[in-house]
Formats: sequence, structure tokens, C-alpha cells
Amino acid sequence: MLADNRPLVSSLASAETGPAISPLKPGASIASDAAAGQWTLIRHRFFRNKVAAFAGCIILLLYLIGAFAEFLAPGLPNASRPQYTFAPPQRISFFAPGADGGREFLPHVKGYRIEIEPQALRRTFVIDENKVIPIGFFVDGPAYRLWGLIPMTTHLMGPLDSREPMYLLGSDRLGRDLLSRLIYGTRISMSIGLAGVAISLTLGIVFGAISGFYGGWVDTVIQRVIEIVSAMPTIPLWLGLAAAIPLTWSPLSVYFVVTLIVSLLGWTGLAREVRGRFFALRGEDFVTAARLDGSRERRIIFRHILPSLTSHILAVVTLAVPTMIVAETSLSFLGVGLKPPVVSWGVLLQDAQNVRSVATAPWLLIWPSLAVVTAVLSFNFFGDGLRDAADPYDS
Repeated sequence: MLADNRPLVSSLASAETGPAISPLKPGASIASDAAAGQWTLIRHRFFRNKVAAFAGCIILLLYLIGAFAEFLAPGLPNASRPQYTFAPPQRISFFAPGADGGREFLPHVKGYRIEIEPQALRRTFVIDENKVIPIGFFVDGPAYRLWGLIPMTTHLMGPLDSREPMYLLGSDRLGRDLLSRLIYGTRISMSIGLAGVAISLTLGIVFGAISGFYGGWVDTVIQRVIEIVSAMPTIPLWLGLAAAIPLTWSPLSVYFVVTLIVSLLGWTGLAREVRGRFFALRGEDFVTAARLDGSRERRIIFRHILPSLTSHILAVVTLAVPTMIVAETSLSFLGVGLKPPVVSWGVLLQDAQNVRSVATAPWLLIWPSLAVVTAVLSFNFFGDGLRDAADPYDS
């Protein structure tokens, strides 16, 4: 009997030790996720959302464009060439007819030819297919200071002959390169969103934490202030505050004041959310243990309770950035925000107020609007993915 049972026992033993491991391999990530930390789980769940990950790449690209705007722009944002007013966009071609009748590799754009409309008797530009303007990479161009510190003349791309025009996205009413202005505007519009959110984040966390942790009359006073601020109409208040900025102030001062204006009303929602979470967590065991251990109230707030809200706060902040970008764009579009010579997406859209300009040069409306829509949608998708990943234990 024992001899007859040996094959059965050996097969059972082998089934328990060897083959049983292979079916568990696909589930090994589940076990590793169960033992992983909070930030690891957030990262894993976030990158499973392909749309959010792609939106994050676009946001990173926009900030890189803003950081290296001087190098990436073919020219200076305010350099005008009136002889090329409302010049249409040029298309990059990489091959040109060679001397032997074939085609050779030569990155270039086609030049312009001036024509007169017979009905309106006005000058218009058309692409001249016979005029080739060679372009290159890492070419010398107008002098600039990278980040305002490093003097340079090298641009990522530009015409080999600086006297020739190159308007890849067209030009405006003063003959300024729209691509260069759009790249410079990326720095202002994207940075003003981060600066405004930083101020709103500080106000929301501080007042929300104090209100939720202490409660009582402190909570009552703060909540009444939040209700008053929330009841104010946003756009009229922004317009009134922005219109009060003196015209003699420098562009840098106006930039900081506009940043402060767009962040004044953005902290109330975060403050209420932080208050609710503090109400829920201040009676937990780890808070009681910290009190019994002799921890001060400030340490309990910022060292024990607030870190548990980090992932949620990051998601809220990410979704608040596009609101700040749209607010700055709206104020600048209406002429009470940033003004020339400062270049932002809202300043570029000021040209869209003139119907004649838009009819003559529709690219003045299309490209700045596309930049705003791309940034706002990317932040919304990124924030949604981050919010879903912020609770990694939720199946």
C-alpha cells in the first residue's frame, strides 16, 4: 500500500511545491501592490491611465518650452518687420530641387510674393513657390539672455540668412513672429497658473487646517469668511481689482499683482475640503497617540494629519491650475490684466477683438486659442488621473 501510494504522494508534493507557483506569477503584482507604500501605489495606478500619463507629458513639454523660451523661439517676441504685416504661415519642406535635376535634402520655407486684391485694392501676401529660404538648426540669430542671465545668440531653428522672413505660424499686424510670441507667452501663462495656485494652496491649507482642527468659534469665524468670499462674483471682482492697477507700474509688478488677484478667490474650496478631512481625522487613534506622547498642536497638524491629505491636495491643486490660466487669459483679453510689452496667451488673443484682423489673419485667433485649450484639457485629464490614483486602495 505504501509503495502504491508513493507516486500519488510524490505527485501531490510536486504539485504543492513546483507547478503551483507558476499560476501565481500573474498575481505577483497584486501581492507586491498590497505591500507597497502609498506613493508607489499612486504611481502604479496613475501610469495605468494612459490618457492621464499622456496629458502629463504634454504639461511637462509646455513647461520645458516656457523654461527655454529664448532658445526655442526663432526670434524676439517684440521684433517687428512692418513690411511683412499679416504674412501667412509658411510650411517647412525638407527637400528641394538639386542642380542635377534631382532632389536634395535642404530644409527650407518658401518666400512671399506681394499681390494687390482688385476689389479691396489692398496688399496681400501669397507663397512664392520659386523662392527658397534655407533654414537650419542651432543657428545664430538675435541676441538674448537665457533666463535673463546668460547672453546667447544661438536659436534652435531659424533662417540661415537673418534678413529673410520665416513665419511658421504667420505674423501679426506689426509683422511680429507669432511663433516666437506664442513660445514666450507660454512662460507667462503657465507660470502664472503655478504662482496663483501656490498662493491659493497656502491659504486653503492654513485656514482649512485651523478651522477643522480647533473647531468652535474659530471654525465659525473662518467659515463665515469663506462664505463671504465665495459669494462674491468672480469676474466682476477680478475686473475691478485689475482695473485699479496704476498704469505707471512696471510689467513685473503688474505680473505679481495679477497673480495675486487670480488667486484671491481660489482658496475657499480647498479650505473646506481640508476642514472636512481634519474633522474626520482629528479623533483617530494616531492623533490621540500623538497627543498622549506630548506632541504640540502644530506638530500634530503638519506632521501627522496633513501628510495623510497630500495625495488629495495634489489632485485638487492640479485641477486648479487651468482655472488660474483661464482667469489670466480672460483678464488680459479684456485689457485689464497683463499688457504689452509683456507677452501672454491672453495678450495675444487681444488681436482677436478686431474682426477685420481675424478675417485677414485667422491664425491670430487659432494658435493662441489652441494653446489655451491644450493646456486646460491636459491639466484636467492629468488632475482626473491623479485624483483617481490618489486613493489606490479603492478598487
